[in-house]
Amino acid sequence: MEGSKYRRVVLKLSGEAFGGTAGAGIVPEVIVSAAEQIKEVRALGVDVAVVVGGGNIWRGASGSLKGMDQATADYMGMLATCINSLALQDALEKLGVDTRVQTAIEMRAVAEPYIRRRAIHHLEKGRVVIFAAGTGNPYFSTDTAAALRAAEIGAEVVLKATKEEGVYDSDPRKNPKAVLYDSVTYLDVLNKGLKVMDSTAASLCMDNHIPIVVFNLNRPGNIKRVIMGESVGTYVGGEK
Repeated sequence: MEGSKYRRVVLKLSGEAFGGTAGAGIVPEVIVSAAEQIKEVRALGVDVAVVVGGGNIWRGASGSLKGMDQATADYMGMLATCINSLALQDALEKLGVDTRVQTAIEMRAVAEPYIRRRAIHHLEKGRVVIFAAGTGNPYFSTDTAAALRAAEIGAEVVLKATKEEGVYDSDPRKNPKAVLYDSVTYLDVLNKGLKVMDSTAASLCMDNHIPIVVFNLNRPGNIKRVIMGESVGTYVGGEK
């Protein structure tokens, strides 16, 4: 871990990122690029756990807005994260990275059930652990799952990889003059409603003193740059 800023991290990959520019479906090149970056970080000796979203396949919130029972829609979203997790596992193992998928919804034919102590054991053995199916509960996002798993395994930071450069004061896709923040506090995120993580995830990170770094996944090498402590994206932490 010589030169790296962090010893153990949780990497949150949005499902939309897996869908490439369209944000839908699975684009193999994007997953391979993410896997290559994870391998690069793992080679530094950093423990890497990954939480994957499912928005490229199904978004529970969209289903509930169209009249579907929200719990049912959320469970469907959890299953979508499992598909993405298996795709990432396949890409990692093709690169020679030892990987385990643990899911909060039991499906023993394809993944281990989530067990905290076993997850930590895998990390200590140098394996990348992919956490699927969110928290296993409806009404909670995969952002919240990332914050929860980070607290449970003793991660030092949550790395949120997105399609944007970081956190802006407004939507950069709608406002070309949107300002990119270098750093913000947890309270800024909560009080200003900044698009970092939902309020439950941000509060959980704040309560457990886990910083969040939001950055662009589509720039090769960005994950390593964050791990090495370079100024990439937006840092979310305590008071400035």
